[in-house]
Amino acid sequence: MNVRKSLALSVAVLTLPLAAPGLAQQPGLHVGATVTDPQGGTVGTIAAINGANLILHTDRHDIPVPVTSFTATPNSVLFGMTQAQLDAAYEQAQAAAAQAFAVGAILRDSAGVVVGPVTALDAATVTVRIDANVVRLPRAALAASPNGLVTGATRAQLLAASVPAPPQPAPAPSPSPSPTSGN
Repeated sequence: MNVRKSLALSVAVLTLPLAAPGLAQQPGLHVGATVTDPQGGTVGTIAAINGANLILHTDRHDIPVPVTSFTATPNSVLFGMTQAQLDAAYEQAQAAAAQAFAVGAILRDSAGVVVGPVTALDAATVTVRIDANVVRLPRAALAASPNGLVTGATRAQLLAASVPAPPQPAPAPSPSPSPTSGN
């Protein structure tokens, strides 16, 4: 089951598409090419091309961006945002993602159906409760959205991959009031 999604989706939504698919084959769109904005300012350098995405190295970040967001001309590679705008959009997406990954956050599936709440997380994984079960997913399988976390899998797929949740520890008894001594 492939449930991996990239945070690049958040940045992809923020980019301004300027061209049609298939640009990777056009001259000018290659590793090492300088990318400029419509006013001629440098946005960054193409660090890698990975299928439908490329990694654009700005002054501060290596940002995955869909190839369709670029226009290759005989003299340059154009992008619809300035370097400052792209860096700001990427940093905003990163901050939103960091806030979205929290215990209690709600995970939704690819159709927007509620899967369940996040019950635990660490640097690499997120544990989500689904009914009486739990499923542990790699963080890379989730992305932040305005409605919480989302995954590319369906709720049914996640439920099928889940295991029974461990029993919850019983709440600690509240302390009894201590007897007071009377004189």
